[in-house]
Amino acid sequence: MPAAPLPVVLVGGLHADARRTAVDRLLHTVPGAVALHHDLATAAAGTVRRTVRDRSGTLDEGETPLVNDCACCALREDLMPELERLAAGGDCRLAVVELWDSVEPKAMAEVVAAHGGEGVRLTGVVTAVDPALVLPALGCGDDLAEAGLAAAATDRRTVADTFARQLEYATVLALVEDTAAPAGEETAEDGPTAFGAPVDPADAVDHALLDQLVPTARRIPVNSVDLAAAAVAGFDVEAAAARQDPACALLPQEADAEGVTTLVWQRRRPFHPGRLYAALEDITCAAARSRGRFWLADRPDTLLAWDAAGGALCVESAGPWLAALPDAAWDMVPATRRVAAALDWHPEHGDRLQHLTFTSPGLDRDGLRSLLESCLLTDDEYAAGPAAWRLLSTAFDELLDPVS
Repeated sequence: MPAAPLPVVLVGGLHADARRTAVDRLLHTVPGAVALHHDLATAAAGTVRRTVRDRSGTLDEGETPLVNDCACCALREDLMPELERLAAGGDCRLAVVELWDSVEPKAMAEVVAAHGGEGVRLTGVVTAVDPALVLPALGCGDDLAEAGLAAAATDRRTVADTFARQLEYATVLALVEDTAAPAGEETAEDGPTAFGAPVDPADAVDHALLDQLVPTARRIPVNSVDLAAAAVAGFDVEAAAARQDPACALLPQEADAEGVTTLVWQRRRPFHPGRLYAALEDITCAAARSRGRFWLADRPDTLLAWDAAGGALCVESAGPWLAALPDAAWDMVPATRRVAAALDWHPEHGDRLQHLTFTSPGLDRDGLRSLLESCLLTDDEYAAGPAAWRLLSTAFDELLDPVS
């Protein structure tokens, strides 16, 4: 009988101290567990440093060269051979892949899952979180390069949007409490100071923010025995990808607790491109985190994705609305997308709609709702019809159709 595949759990997150604590907990809880970590901090020197350790200490160290000047590419190239080596050795019972600070788990999870027939099996994706640092991280609009966390010279991500995706992809959040630094005390370079600390210990507001941002993720204290069980419970990469797909994402629901509010705003009428563009900064800065999908009157066939954190907004095309596709093309669309479209279907506009969610402490729900409403087509503009809509402002052209 062939040996069972080696279970693999990814542990990531920008909260480095929390991440290391979660990894150490797994190593000391699961007999035969081994942790594999690629340090991308040496990428500027042309290499990525690999460390393999167990509960007793370091087992192996090595370096791998950059691939296409991309540290994350080097990680992907080196990860599977190392996991296969651990699986072939027969002594490892759980491989804990500790992702480097700014590495997002989605790409790594899909790499491991794609090689599931080669002696390894992805069984969990965990993001380690210090609840006291959630709001500081989401509010940090610095580029990763400014924070010393860029994975490549071309990496243009921000701290906030990277952290948001790490948080929203995982099915398990490993929570570490009471790591805040006393006022005026220096902390480690990659500890709380990375997000503007010193900060106070986590309170009810911090936990309410987590509850509303990722309501479906399991929140497990890092010292709980449940963490090890969650690490091997199984992970569905297709379902995880669908949760982040703007066309069918499982977005937060309306909520209001401990001064933290989530507004879910849905309308059928299209946005006026000029008025929306003029209001982008105010809308973006209204909440710590906002996500969703929307449509513009001058681009009625294009589903647009909205992704904002830390005062920075990313707007991009996510392909066509299903209503813009011929019926024959529907069979090529994933079932989750078809279900999402069916739930949103409107007899005139099909699946086209504005569906945006905003989560933040102190959210001005009424003011934000009024601002969004002002960006929709007026009754007269709407009555003019689609042909006239296409002649409206081209304000988004530079953002969505950049000249190369």
